[in-house]
Amino acid sequence: MLSDHDLLKLLLPEFLVEHFDILKAETHDAELHIYFEERNSIPHEFKERRLESKGFLPEIIVDDYPLRGKIVKLHVKRRRWTDKSSGEILQRDWQLVAKGTRMTKDLAVFLKKISRH
Repeated sequence: MLSDHDLLKLLLPEFLVEHFDILKAETHDAELHIYFEERNSIPHEFKERRLESKGFLPEIIVDDYPLRGKIVKLHVKRRRWTDKSSGEILQRDWQLVAKGTRMTKDLAVFLKKISRH
C-alpha cells in the first residue's frame, strides 16, 4: 500500500513533495489552490556557511494539470537565507523556472508527457 507521501508524489511534482510543506489547499469554484512553502533546510551548496532563514521570495503561481475536473494552481514560496558573516542574501539554486516561462522544468516535462495521451 502506498503511503500518503508516495501518493502525493504521484499527483504533484516530486520536488514539491520532497522540499516543500503544504500549508493549505482550497477550492474556489472550478479551481483547486494548493499552497507550498519551502522547508527550512539549508541547501547543501551552503552547508559550510552560517546561514539564517530570512523569510521568502515573492510567491509564484504555477498552473498545474487538472485534477478531478478542477484547474490546479500551485502557489509556491521559496525560502531565502542571510549569510551571518557577509550579510549576503542567498537562495537555493533550483533552476526550476524554465527560461521564458513560469513553469518548472519538471512540470514542463510532465505536461508534455501527459499531453501525448
